Amino acid sequence: METNQPTKVTVQAVIQAPIEKVWRYWTEPVHITKWNQASEDWHAPRAENDLRVGGKFSTRMEAKDGSMGFDFAGEYDVVNHHEAIGYALGDERRVDIAFVDQGNETKVIETFDADSSHPVEFQQAGWQAIMDNFKAYTEQN
Repeated sequence: METNQPTKVTVQAVIQAPIEKVWRYWTEPVHITKWNQASEDWHAPRAENDLRVGGKFSTRMEAKDGSMGFDFAGEYDVVNHHEAIGYALGDERRVDIAFVDQGNETKVIETFDADSSHPVEFQQAGWQAIMDNFKAYTEQN
């Protein structure tokens, strides 16, 4: 019997910053708009974040040339301060993020359900690129 379970994909990074800073930069809209893009030709001009169970978030992601864009949005069902965030996207895919306090550095592990419309490797590369942007932004600011 076939189970149509989504493929789980994990991306991660170790950020050279304490958990308090990593959490703040991951969750505050003023910071989200600075790092949440997969490549230099994209940007996140707007972000809203109601970080609580039942709260919703939305980040507008657009090509800088205006050729395309979309809202990345969902609703939180897990918010454990400085430890974990979990949410469902509008298409019901699942995303779980763990924040591991390692003193002066923080490991961020993000696992998401791949969508069925794009190759898994493409999705993993895109989400890892965003994670790498987050790491660079957080360490440089």
